[in-house]
Amino acid sequence: MIKIGEFLPPTPSPLWTLAKQGGADWAVGGLPFDDPANGDEAPWDYRPLLRMKQQYEEAGFTLAVIEARPPLNLAKRGLPGRDAEIDTVCTLLENMGRLGIPVWCYEWMTDFNWLRTNTTTPSRGGSVVTSFDHALLRDAPPTELEPISEEALWENLAYFLRRVLPVAERSGVKLAMHPDDPPLSPLRGVGRIMRSVENFQRLLDMVPSPMNGVTLCQGNFTLMTDDLPGVIRHFGDKIFFVHFRDVRGTPERFEETWHDAGQTDMVACMRAYRDIGFDGVLRPDHVPTVAGDSNENAGYSSFGRLYALGYIRGLREAVYGD
Repeated sequence: MIKIGEFLPPTPSPLWTLAKQGGADWAVGGLPFDDPANGDEAPWDYRPLLRMKQQYEEAGFTLAVIEARPPLNLAKRGLPGRDAEIDTVCTLLENMGRLGIPVWCYEWMTDFNWLRTNTTTPSRGGSVVTSFDHALLRDAPPTELEPISEEALWENLAYFLRRVLPVAERSGVKLAMHPDDPPLSPLRGVGRIMRSVENFQRLLDMVPSPMNGVTLCQGNFTLMTDDLPGVIRHFGDKIFFVHFRDVRGTPERFEETWHDAGQTDMVACMRAYRDIGFDGVLRPDHVPTVAGDSNENAGYSSFGRLYALGYIRGLREAVYGD
């Protein structure tokens, strides 16, 4: 059965209490970049990770996924210094293995991460969501670095995986690749490769390993396919982690939605996870900002997360009980 989790930044906050009250027992953690107790140690070293894990446990959570990354842009671009960046990932994986943290969610988006053109798009009842319109970026300047092709990104990803997957296998840590968001290429002169079902299959085939898998972020994958439950069944036991969210639109123009108001059959998706025997962590993602809450961290308002947690718990009860 799925494990319902929530992304909780490493520093304890009222969000931790709300998530626990909403029924999340599993923590999806970051990395302790801002912990003054680190001293001269890096956030991916053993003791900083141990302290972070202990904090989650003291609050009643099991830390099951780390969804944060050391700097990796040199590795993604194949630039001098990439081996040092990859070494930090190897250290992270080794220490996750020592601490029993089983999944690392990473991505291969160069120069910038997920991208939106509006963070205050009106939604149900006066709530606001994030949205994307590619037409608004057609005249945007390129990034500070030179353009990079998709094939170069593939070559650099293969180099990276050949270095880190043996470490992941020895450490017992699964690598779960997150899709590009939006799944569109190029953006501002930068190629994007994790943007189709076929490309995810290429990832899995490129460096075969029991630790090479997928973060099934539904908001991105539903923009790649007309049959998301079929894609879930296709990847099966290669799905290591799930972002349960929805959108409405196309890769070129879409908006986030409430979990019950998008273009995806969420019940059918939950049934697909049941049918493949997925027993990993599933967390809500990119929720609306509702009345009384702040939009400072758009897509991650606390009250919107409570709605999403309740919705997911209801779906799980209905699907796993039928």
